[in-house]
Amino acid sequence: MLQFASVTGFVRMILIILLIYFGIKILSRLFAPFLVKYVAKKAEQRFGGQFGQFRNQQQEKPKKEGEVTIDKVPKTKTSNKNVGDYVDYEEID
Repeated sequence: MLQFASVTGFVRMILIILLIYFGIKILSRLFAPFLVKYVAKKAEQRFGGQFGQFRNQQQEKPKKEGEVTIDKVPKTKTSNKNVGDYVDYEEID
């Protein structure tokens, strides 16, 4: 035996879906600034903590006056200039 959904049940389901959709939309507009602020605060704490660790590592090494330190080693370009002599030639027919 087949049962068909009533028109009122279908309309009721559509209204519930629309109510949930617009409710989520309104709530997201209300709470989005707080959520963005929270995420930005957490990211700032994370990056600030990493910067603080880097700063502490730099301050751990006491430097004497006149001491020179190089933190970054420059990349050296290796070129092999000793490949041989250039010979200019002409083809003979």
